[in-house]
Amino acid sequence: MKTQEAYKQKMAAQLNELDAGINLFEAKLVNAGADIRIRYAEDLQSLHAKRRAASEKMKELENASGDAWEKLKEASDNLWDDLKAGIAEAHSKFK
Repeated sequence: MKTQEAYKQKMAAQLNELDAGINLFEAKLVNAGADIRIRYAEDLQSLHAKRRAASEKMKELENASGDAWEKLKEASDNLWDDLKAGIAEAHSKFK
């Protein structure tokens, strides 16, 4: 049980970190020109959708146990990796 709790805490911390990355990208868009905001609005929407999916997966993990927890953990890890990559890609467009 301690492993599951540690994993949940780790994911919650990572989710906060990823929220900061999304917020930074959003702030860059607000300060950018209109053409850039339009061009990257879809990226921002995608990041928000991935963030919602990650949050939902965390809720599922809260209530899971045994084999179901292990399967959800794997799916959750994939979601986190996808979200992290999306944020990194979004930020790279402003370098």
